Amino acid sequence: MNPITETPRTILVDDIGTLVTNDPTLGRGPVGEISDAALVLEEGRVAWAGPRAQAPAADARVDAAGRCVLPGFVDSHSHIVFAGDRSREFAARMSGTPYSAGGIRTTVAATREASDAQLLANARTLVREARGQGTTALEVKSGYGLTVEDEARALSVAGRITDEVTFMGAHVVAPEYAADPEGYLDLVIGPMLDACAPLARWVDVFCERGAFDEDASRRVLTAGMERGLLPRVHGNQLGEGPGVSLAVEVGAASVDHCTYLSGADVDALAQAAKRPEPTVATLLPGVDFSTRQAYPDARRLVDAGALVALASDCNPGSCFTSSLAFCIAVAVRDMGLTPDEAVWAATAGGARALRRDDVGHLAPGARADFTLLDAPNHLYLAYRPGVPQVAAVWKDGSLVSGQP
Repeated sequence: MNPITETPRTILVDDIGTLVTNDPTLGRGPVGEISDAALVLEEGRVAWAGPRAQAPAADARVDAAGRCVLPGFVDSHSHIVFAGDRSREFAARMSGTPYSAGGIRTTVAATREASDAQLLANARTLVREARGQGTTALEVKSGYGLTVEDEARALSVAGRITDEVTFMGAHVVAPEYAADPEGYLDLVIGPMLDACAPLARWVDVFCERGAFDEDASRRVLTAGMERGLLPRVHGNQLGEGPGVSLAVEVGAASVDHCTYLSGADVDALAQAAKRPEPTVATLLPGVDFSTRQAYPDARRLVDAGALVALASDCNPGSCFTSSLAFCIAVAVRDMGLTPDEAVWAATAGGARALRRDDVGHLAPGARADFTLLDAPNHLYLAYRPGVPQVAAVWKDGSLVSGQP
């Protein structure tokens, strides 16, 4: 990068070997790929994108040196406000113990004991880790407090690291309500939501055996929507169930996991993709990797016309990774996505799952959130799995990680 003594008004990112715009009107294929490209940034936004030879002048220049630039990853599903460690639970799973929703309660106990400062420090560490791997937008859920006070403070912590904050008091039934799940549901849809709704944008529920059934999940989502929150759903992780149909019914932005889908579920997601505000199928390959479950059939969803996103589900129990590059590689290797489709799903797909049109692409007007890879093109994310490839990351036009 040329030395800059004051903040430039415009910046030219020049000599880009491959530019992924996710805008087919700007380039080739579904990811709008442009070779020998350039970007112009202005006041934190993309002002221009196209062939290098046509790039307008700018006040400063960044040399991409023939490498790939792509939109920052949009991670639409994470649980990074927590305390404690569940590495031994992971080791037990690798030794044959099946995954169940009950392990969440271990993290609940540790999170309740942690201070706000400890929760924030851990969350910020994970944000830095994700950002260093190319993630520039991140959704964060509560769900490890399960009391009015602890859920509210989890959301307060989340609100200090992201604008995409999700209330998930309906993660599992709190341990002290084990004998009275209806009483816990009343707490969630009453006092807990009253305290937490002002701190969140989204409401989510774990609609799954061992957590909340269809009727209880509908009550949670309805109560959240009545307080102005937008719905999301965890569903169809441990088996076929009502999660997808419920998500489509209430107009949820996303139904996440989708590991086990019936033909009716796939059809419903394909139809929901045609809505002005679609329901996205968000797949979480890191979870299936870490729990040794079957991988979802992403090919089946894409071929049916459903919208697919990839997210990390970074959490201490079922998937402790923040790497969307890893998720892309798994989705290509084991879920039937092409490299283009997987990159789109981790960028533009994640943006759709958050109902955002300002991130996940690099067309003029988008936020200047992007990643420079130490690679000539985006195919290397799946081609060289496990290899650090992120050279630098920009958010809102400012360098936030690495060096070009």
